[in-house]
Amino acid sequence: MSQNLIAALQNPDLYPHEVDGFQVIETHISWVILTGPYAYKLKKPVNFGFLDFTELSGREHFCNEELRLNQRLTEGLYLEVLPITGTADAPVLGGEGPAIEYVLKMRQFPQSQLLSTLQANGELNTAHIDEMAQQIAHFHTHAPQVPQEHHQGTPEAVMEPVRQNFEQIRPFLSDKADLLQLEALQAWAEASFTRLKPLFEQRKAEGFIRECHGDIHLGNATIIDGKVVIFDCIEFNEPFRFTDVYADTAFLAMDLEDRGLKSLARRFISQYLELTGDYQGLELLNFYKAYRALVRAKVSLFSMPTEASPVQRAATLRQYRNYANLAESYSTIPSRFLSITHGVSAVGKSSVAMRLVESLGAIRLRSDVVRKQLFGEQTADNSLGGGIYNADASVATYKKLHEMAGTVLRAGFPVVIDATYLKREQRDAAAKVAEATGVPCLILDCTAPDAVIEGWLAHRQAIGSDPSDATLEVVKAQQASREALGADEVLHSKRVETHNSKSLDTLIADIRQRLPGL
Repeated sequence: MSQNLIAALQNPDLYPHEVDGFQVIETHISWVILTGPYAYKLKKPVNFGFLDFTELSGREHFCNEELRLNQRLTEGLYLEVLPITGTADAPVLGGEGPAIEYVLKMRQFPQSQLLSTLQANGELNTAHIDEMAQQIAHFHTHAPQVPQEHHQGTPEAVMEPVRQNFEQIRPFLSDKADLLQLEALQAWAEASFTRLKPLFEQRKAEGFIRECHGDIHLGNATIIDGKVVIFDCIEFNEPFRFTDVYADTAFLAMDLEDRGLKSLARRFISQYLELTGDYQGLELLNFYKAYRALVRAKVSLFSMPTEASPVQRAATLRQYRNYANLAESYSTIPSRFLSITHGVSAVGKSSVAMRLVESLGAIRLRSDVVRKQLFGEQTADNSLGGGIYNADASVATYKKLHEMAGTVLRAGFPVVIDATYLKREQRDAAAKVAEATGVPCLILDCTAPDAVIEGWLAHRQAIGSDPSDATLEVVKAQQASREALGADEVLHSKRVETHNSKSLDTLIADIRQRLPGL
């Protein structure tokens, strides 16, 4: 494909719509021609090994694949594939006769609305992250499973690109410290692979290898009509797309952490897990995050010019080291703990738990969510002690919460269980989980004035998006029947005034002081 064609396509007479002007965005694999209302994407005739666009038939095929695959997460963004006929100097868009090229027509959106741009401008917020978590969780839950006989998702297939990273990075490095770090990272990856191999096999057998997106990061998400839209999935390489859902999820988490947004990364993971319930695979998260970070590290080295100047080489190595250090951070052993909230409904326990997620990397388990996952969204007879809130349902809910907590702790992450824990036997059961996994247990004794609780409860009911069904009658009954913390429990509890932000700040500081590895 010649530059002549790209130049010739910048002619407003070729398009069946108004053209506001032309702008061409070029990457190593494509050109995108912006016209104002629509964008037209052409694939370059290149072969990089992991993709091959050298044949016209291949470019047509992958244009259609890009259209098909991206419609899974978008609506009205990817529109159609059109042939370009005529000649490179006098092209016709969608004309008759033999095609000389193919183009993917898309709805154009402002580059200023990319989440990466919003982040750079300090405008990315928790609502964007929560929306991404919801979309990705729904997408992964419904994505087609890769057939069992397919090689992708086997332990060998998982480890092959991990080892390839180290092989391809090493020739670029000469500094002893860089080489020693790479050697340590490779040793950690191999040791992790040996330890995790049974889990990789289990994930394959249980259908968690799916047709994923393959390239989820802030640069591939934008705001359209007020909603987050995730676009530009991997269409050109099945192995990049046929992967464990955790590999997909880890990419966004790593990208957020690379941008210094660790609290948002932690929030994203915890929210995603609440929606999918896929806690069994959590032990894979850091393995895949390290892999993704080293892919970025490798790409930064690949981008260095052959005859790089000392300044260019220093800049490239600085970028490489940032990603290598990020990968190394995922190999450290974190401090673990089990914390449980204690307090009536609407006292602010969920907000306290989310602070532990964002500040300390805990995984939040919510009784309201787990209860409805176990028993469904029943609304009949959900009064105090009725329906899914009867005694047997509550016993089952706490049992499930404690099983999940054990899974998360064994995966190497701290846990905060967001539940009322008004009964001593419930708190004792949680303490046994902590004892069995060898971690400290902390009770977060959540309090707030009655007027504040009533106000929060009314606000929550008005919004109608909270999983809790608690009413003021329920809260009053809880206050009357709650079992106070025993003297032995007070010794490992922290009182939290949920309406006082300083109380929350003090809580986080105290936990960090006790567990400096956080």
